[in-house]
Amino acid sequence: MSSRKPKLILVYEPEKACFNRLISDGYPPQRAIEISSYLAQSTDIAPDFAALAAACAARGLAFAPVALDDAAEALAGADAQSTLVWTLSDGVAYFRGGAAPALARLKGLRTIGADDALFALCQDKFRSGAVLGALGLPVPQAGLARDGKWLVEPPASAAGWFVKPNRLGAKIGIWPDSRSSNIDHALELSRRVFAAYRDDVVVQPYVAGRNVRASFLGLTPQTGVEALGIAFVDSGGDFQTMADSMALYGKTGEAAKAAGLYAEPELAAVADVQPGADARIRGRRHSPPDRVRSLPRPSLLRFPRLLPVAMGPGACRRHGRNRREPAYRAGSGRLGFPIWAARRPCT
Repeated sequence: MSSRKPKLILVYEPEKACFNRLISDGYPPQRAIEISSYLAQSTDIAPDFAALAAACAARGLAFAPVALDDAAEALAGADAQSTLVWTLSDGVAYFRGGAAPALARLKGLRTIGADDALFALCQDKFRSGAVLGALGLPVPQAGLARDGKWLVEPPASAAGWFVKPNRLGAKIGIWPDSRSSNIDHALELSRRVFAAYRDDVVVQPYVAGRNVRASFLGLTPQTGVEALGIAFVDSGGDFQTMADSMALYGKTGEAAKAAGLYAEPELAAVADVQPGADARIRGRRHSPPDRVRSLPRPSLLRFPRLLPVAMGPGACRRHGRNRREPAYRAGSGRLGFPIWAARRPCT
């Protein structure tokens, strides 16, 4: 057994580093700001590094936050028996956080959350859906388009479709007209997304209803659905847009606060309002059944990797947690544990 003090290394990709790389790749500044805003969690958690270090020290752990560009050097000399790597940010396209668990595996280091193979798969919504569907899990059917041309035809939908970038998250590329009742408009949105971000779009049947977010933290392999935190997230519209998201987090959120444009979504525990819906999301039976008649059949939202965001003030709000609460959250759309919910396709 190693005699070294146990150490937690947090690897994160800063917004600024991502922005600079996108600019060097030829993206216009506004598009680079929009894309790099996905990494707002790296900006928002930085003020909590001291609190995280203190919490780790109280438990006999050393704590080291490491920017992604410094990760190879930081992990090179780490002791495999006493080091745990926590990858905060993800990505294999636009963002590079998926390199961190791969580096950890190369060095034989243990990690929190999903392995590098899942990081590589799960930034691609369409491929993830294909894999999960092949495994027999219920996933929303989807079409795939690139710059105005169908690669895969979308399913028919009387309620219209929802159009979103295939490899982007945090509402990037979600506009007020991303819900479309016209298939030609869906193709026009694919042209817009390709011109702005060089990405394909997934086109899924639209499911009307309230926006529900489910967060999961499993500290042991035996942890089950009782650990799900399930909340309504009401932002004043039928779905959140890129503008809504950018006004809440990171550097763009700080600018929104300065301009007086900051407004948090309203959160309400689903169990307090519709206990039947809460039970159904968890896959449990509930009585009386008439409380959940308005809910569609549950569909797979996401398989998030599990990672702590904060041990004190500063917890992420994007996944249905209040900033003032001590909280953990599930990472955006990455594998780790199945979360089921009845709602529109996840953006």
